[in-house]
Amino acid sequence: MVQATARHLLVDSEEKCQALKTEITNGADFADVAKANSSCPSGAQGGDLGSFGPGMMVKEFDEVVFSAPLNEVQGPVKTQFGYHLLEVTSRG
Repeated sequence: MVQATARHLLVDSEEKCQALKTEITNGADFADVAKANSSCPSGAQGGDLGSFGPGMMVKEFDEVVFSAPLNEVQGPVKTQFGYHLLEVTSRG
């Protein structure tokens, strides 16, 4: 089964998510931005979600994680939890 590793951050508005994506695109460290802004408990680890397979995350998340290019920030991705930025760090 394919496994991926990814990190993410979670915020409550699309505008906030887009602003954070701009910060990261302009050179801010993803982990630092996640620690400072993410409402998910994973924020304390810089947004690291560890390794997981298809179906272990919500559908919207899975679709991005198992199709997006590696090491490129994706989002905002809306789920029932809020708005995410995602970065797939490995897949195989």
